[in-house]
Amino acid sequence: MSTTKPLPAEAASTEIPAVPLTIEGYSVLHQMMRFRWTAWHALGEGARREIVSEAVPALSRMEQNSAGQSALYSLIGHKGDLMLVHFRESFDELNRAELQLAQLRLSEYWELTTSYLSIIELGLYESTTKVYKTLVERGIEPHSEEWKREIQQTLDRQKEAMRPRLFPTIPPSRYACFYPMDRRRGEDKNWYTLPIEERARQMNEHGLVGRRYAGEVRQIITGSIGFDDWEWGVDLFADDPLVFKKLIYEMRFDHVSAVYALFGQFYVGLRCPAEQLGTLLAGELPAAGKRA
Repeated sequence: MSTTKPLPAEAASTEIPAVPLTIEGYSVLHQMMRFRWTAWHALGEGARREIVSEAVPALSRMEQNSAGQSALYSLIGHKGDLMLVHFRESFDELNRAELQLAQLRLSEYWELTTSYLSIIELGLYESTTKVYKTLVERGIEPHSEEWKREIQQTLDRQKEAMRPRLFPTIPPSRYACFYPMDRRRGEDKNWYTLPIEERARQMNEHGLVGRRYAGEVRQIITGSIGFDDWEWGVDLFADDPLVFKKLIYEMRFDHVSAVYALFGQFYVGLRCPAEQLGTLLAGELPAAGKRA
């Protein structure tokens, strides 16, 4: 049976699905850890040197992995001592990274306090409303096989065009800031009951703030619905941590954040290149890594 019979004119608005299209890239895992400093200091100098000598090449290989990198950060504050960020091509590869790290003797001296699992995501609000309306106006029934083919072609084109943003290198910036977030869905304000056109409008305004900070901060958004306790994760990378405060503060004045955003815990750390692991575990601040 053909799926292209004309629909009533009013169907162009009433038949448009509510869910925006997304394209996905690297799978991402954040690991936050406490370091067992007392046990570490109880080791002899030779034992500490052997453990670091084993760990550095393993972490270096992860840093340089062409199919998704890892990066180590020294966390600031009481929420942990270390944060490892892993970008990989699949959840299988993320689990492989976990298992590889667990084989290191160094893993006996860290304790995982929390983690966050997600996948790099780009929301296509503007493209979504355009393609949905075009398909409905062409008389293609939403969710039909023809609809699905047209949508998949759109996603394939967008994914190829956005490939550098979906599969990025981890920025070499001195500081990283990570936090999870939700969109409010309570009795009074519920993001998911807004029409898709209104959500698209608000997200466009939201994005304008971030674009004003281009060159100062790199932002990577990951989707975690169905993967972790929040809906999205946000990574910010910059050489000056003050930009995190300025950017997030300014964003909270736009409508989508002021009304609909809920935030989890924030983690801020400074980059520790693998070759400087020994320096960090000796209680000294790692020097800034080489710029890419």
